[in-house]
Amino acid sequence: MYSPEKVGARFLADWITGQKPRGPEMSDAPTFDRNLENALDAKRESMSLVTRIKAIWKMGDGIDLSSNDMLSLGSSGKIRAAFLNELARNPDFPLYAGGSRLMDGNYDYVEETEQMIADFHKAKTGLIMNSGYNANLAIYSSLPLADDVNVYDELVHMSVFDGMDLSAAKTKVAFRHNDIESLRQTLRNILDNYPRVRDASNTVLISVESVYSVDGDVCPLREMVTVAREVCSKGNFAFIVDEAHATGVIGPKGSGLVNSLGMEEDVAIRLHTCGKALASSGAIILGNSTVRAALLNYAHPIIYTTAPPFHSVAGMRAAYDLLSSGATHDSQNRVQHLVKHFFQAITANPIWAKASAMGILFIPVMGEDWKDKDTYTHIVPVWTRQEYTWWLLFHLLLAHISAQPVDYPSVPKGKSRIRIIFHAANEEKQVEYLADTLCDFAREMIEIEESGETGRVPRAAQQVYVLMQGTA
Repeated sequence: MYSPEKVGARFLADWITGQKPRGPEMSDAPTFDRNLENALDAKRESMSLVTRIKAIWKMGDGIDLSSNDMLSLGSSGKIRAAFLNELARNPDFPLYAGGSRLMDGNYDYVEETEQMIADFHKAKTGLIMNSGYNANLAIYSSLPLADDVNVYDELVHMSVFDGMDLSAAKTKVAFRHNDIESLRQTLRNILDNYPRVRDASNTVLISVESVYSVDGDVCPLREMVTVAREVCSKGNFAFIVDEAHATGVIGPKGSGLVNSLGMEEDVAIRLHTCGKALASSGAIILGNSTVRAALLNYAHPIIYTTAPPFHSVAGMRAAYDLLSSGATHDSQNRVQHLVKHFFQAITANPIWAKASAMGILFIPVMGEDWKDKDTYTHIVPVWTRQEYTWWLLFHLLLAHISAQPVDYPSVPKGKSRIRIIFHAANEEKQVEYLADTLCDFAREMIEIEESGETGRVPRAAQQVYVLMQGTA
């Protein structure tokens, strides 16, 4: 179907070229530039320097199994049409906001859109931000107060960590990922060691994601809220739920996990982003009027930046118009179908059972009960032995499959995996090709291991090592 020709090889060649050390060439450069290049060489040495290369699906006929366009609103042109229609309804729109939200940057359209989105999610109020990253900086830099305690799932997004670094609440405690008992023990320890939390003078803020971007699993939110009520019996806890990877994909009309569970009153703050499944940009923080007022008065990412301009807000509004009208319903169901189809295809392959038993290929998020699940997420991490992770990536790229490695520091050392993201526009034959390609890799690695040949590497890795020699 897809022959491993030029696109994957060109992508890898460009990436390898970017890993060539530059520090030795910088002896006559300004000290500032030379020191920066020496620092970058540390990443080049581990072949982890981020370069300006494009994903292979943007370079030719590669299969997009990596981008965040899960509902394919971007690739199909649906969001563009909705956006242009929204602009046509407002022909005199300005390109600028005019200042920060606290000065000249507030305007009717942004407030109307905030309330429209809040109503969609059954929230009291909303506050639009330029990005999800800035939204988390705003939340954690302004809402946790001194002597409050930040408790968080160990796999929350890096923006949460960066936000907590700015928080007045200096105590930060992680619990094991999606582990109810770990959360319970963490909360008990906090009550034992922090008198102001024990007497309910201060609050425990509990941060989770509805769908985790690196594992593709779903937060057991209802059980976590139950545990928090049991341990913090005075009610001095507040949940912050990042719905970035659930927006558009999970829940009725893509409204997210909280709406799906009917837990709007149990969660203090929700973050929804529009740059993933909604194929636009921006984010919105949902909460009550107190949360909104605190953000406007204390969050530097709001106070000291220009407000979102009209066209950015119009993109968000267009996306939510598609959600609320039911126009994305079929795409949402299509993603579910494709993930299940992938699980069916890969488990039907004759090599799967052996590869999985040997640890050469395994998919934790699938679980043994995948046939009985009602809901699948679009994110499917594929694991192999840690020393094989990059070989697996090379194998996929040279087969024209665009996938992304997830490595340290996004995950702990020794926990690398390849992340697959399914899209509504993917075809069944592409999903089957992915399953076959993964199993081809597993078959080759089993053959290598059973041969006992020391130093033997798979064919895709051989091709990449030749490219490395050519750019040395």
